[in-house]
Amino acid sequence: MDRISLNTLGQHLQHLRTARGWSLSYLASEAGIAKSNLSRLEQGNGNPTLDTLWRLAVQLEVPFGTLVAPVTAPLDEEGVQVQLLDQGRDTPPVDAYWMRCAPWTERRAEAHTPGARENITVISGHLVVGPVDNMQIVSTGQSTSFAADQAHCYRTEESWATLLMTIVYSGGEEPHP
Repeated sequence: MDRISLNTLGQHLQHLRTARGWSLSYLASEAGIAKSNLSRLEQGNGNPTLDTLWRLAVQLEVPFGTLVAPVTAPLDEEGVQVQLLDQGRDTPPVDAYWMRCAPWTERRAEAHTPGARENITVISGHLVVGPVDNMQIVSTGQSTSFAADQAHCYRTEESWATLLMTIVYSGGEEPHP
């Protein structure tokens, strides 16, 4: 993530935290990250992982897209690129993402907020995806849907996979700003 994106994300994260009246210590503890790491992130420093950003979004009770909306560049980590395309403004909230996974990549994702569902449509390549105990192969032009409020995984084999992902949130999330 470039410096401008980190600064923008940091300012937005700080705004979300302070709007709730939460201290750095409180959010860091609840999200399971070091206070110093959260402080650096809010100052526009550091290199947050996708998992760290997911944990922060869950603790802030906002869709992941709300947390990363100010960042226009793809988030890139260990062979996985993710970019927010759009956020629905209706109820339930729906976020749409473009995602690209390099060959021989496995990305384990923590559970999203209760009731969240992911819908995956593979644009190119194929992907093994789903809850870790019920993964399935999805190939070009195919789609799948699964409960994302449990640990899940994305895995490629010998080729790149490009996909569209929507996350439909249900429950305690705040409306989009």
